Amino acid sequence: MNDDFSHAAGAPVPVLRLGDVLLVTLQGDLYDGTAEQLRQDIVESIAGSRVTGVVIDISGVEIVDSFLGRVLAEIAANARLLAAQTVVAGMRPAVALTLVELGLTLPGLRTALSTEAALELLGRVDATAAHGPRREPR
Repeated sequence: MNDDFSHAAGAPVPVLRLGDVLLVTLQGDLYDGTAEQLRQDIVESIAGSRVTGVVIDISGVEIVDSFLGRVLAEIAANARLLAAQTVVAGMRPAVALTLVELGLTLPGLRTALSTEAALELLGRVDATAAHGPRREPR
């Protein structure tokens, strides 16, 4: 059994619906067929259920190449055409550096440090509920 959490070629990536937001969590490598299926699943989910936001959690992705960068940009472009915003959450510093080195600007994508912050960006989570009550400075 392989413990690196990589998707086997053709294994689907789950797309969860949380109200009017889709949550996609990527773990390990994303293969061509899986990426195409993911794009299609997201587009169909947005169109069929009036989803207004997509959160793609990439905290489980250690290496990003131009293929994954292109997939993320295409998902964001498709979502934007269907009136949904896309936020990428959980990007590791090494992944951010790699994207810059590859010259990938990922137009149409917003980023957040965590899934909770991504949902906040989309206006779906009350900051107090997500992070606890704020303390007043003394």
